[in-house]
Amino acid sequence: MNDTLQELMRAATRLTHAGRLNEATQAIQRALGGAAGAGAAPRATNAHAGATDLGASWNVAPTTQPLVLDGCVFEVDARAPAANESGTGQFSSGTHTHAGLTRRYKLYTPPGHVGRQLPLVVMLHGCTQDPDDFAAGTGMNEHARTQGFFVLYPEQSQNANPSRCWNWFKHNHQRRGSGEPALLASLTQAVMKQHGMDARRIFIAGLSAGGAMAALVAAAYPEIFAAVGVHSGLPGGAAQNVAEALAVMKSGVAGAQAQAGRFGTAPTAPTQQQATPTIVFHGDQDQTVHPRNGEQVIAAVLASAAGADASHTFPAGTARVEHGVSAQGRRYTRSTQLGDKGNILTEHWLLHGAGHAWSGGQANGSYTDAKGPDATHEMLRFFFGQLD
Repeated sequence: MNDTLQELMRAATRLTHAGRLNEATQAIQRALGGAAGAGAAPRATNAHAGATDLGASWNVAPTTQPLVLDGCVFEVDARAPAANESGTGQFSSGTHTHAGLTRRYKLYTPPGHVGRQLPLVVMLHGCTQDPDDFAAGTGMNEHARTQGFFVLYPEQSQNANPSRCWNWFKHNHQRRGSGEPALLASLTQAVMKQHGMDARRIFIAGLSAGGAMAALVAAAYPEIFAAVGVHSGLPGGAAQNVAEALAVMKSGVAGAQAQAGRFGTAPTAPTQQQATPTIVFHGDQDQTVHPRNGEQVIAAVLASAAGADASHTFPAGTARVEHGVSAQGRRYTRSTQLGDKGNILTEHWLLHGAGHAWSGGQANGSYTDAKGPDATHEMLRFFFGQLD
């Protein structure tokens, strides 16, 4: 890359960071024009293909998609808001590539974030959903605006799964350093670095297939995520193919594996790490994912904690159990188990009469149940309480 081209690309980077996206695009186009004149002919590609095909040639997507130039990804999206803040914050789009996989995402940035190290909550949507739908249903952005944290919504591609489900049930997407867990960890670290987030307060949560993937990612990367929320989901590694996934969704994991709290292929995580604190919400009338799966998510965490510290065990009956009713009349049973440091290691909310939906969610999103209790509020209370 010659000196003029390098300077144009540096200018494009500065303009992109400043939110001056149209000017950044023009700078990149000028750079490409100069490169083409020097004999490097630009070629247009699909946004996803361009982001994964980083050779010595110039890869250029349409200006409404991320631009890829000689290995540098410029997230230029015409729908992204300008950098100047409003009182409601920003909800911008981007694309991330890791190890041949590319996914779009949306990032909520709260007002007043400049100069502050704020937490991050990663939210994995369920099947047939997308970031906008999931944000609307959970109300997470409204909480982020008032409490001051970022929210990252990775988006599953329909090419990767026709129903936009995260592929929690495929063996190549269940381990550290592989598939979607590696992509999601890489994306999380990229936005952390870009925005100077608080590395001690990074959390992940998901619904249904997103909940199952959140459990996998948190177990595989405990050095990144301080806690995980699993709503109507399944334990990591509970299935290795579609047939097993359907069976587990219908009745949970059966046999000795379930009793031991070990499910399928365990994520390869650093051995010195402790189990990731986990909060689970599950309706006892869920006809899509059997509520036994929520119990088994908790069992897997407790088994992991006991394995990490042979001196620490969780005898039957040691969990604290309480019963309650939400303001809207939903009965629930809440069970908590303390970790070896006195913090709440696991928290399980069994929602009586509830189906396959985000508890306390808002009607403008799919798969929500307004009767509560408010899963978004309780997950955030659990997450931020881990560092108290």
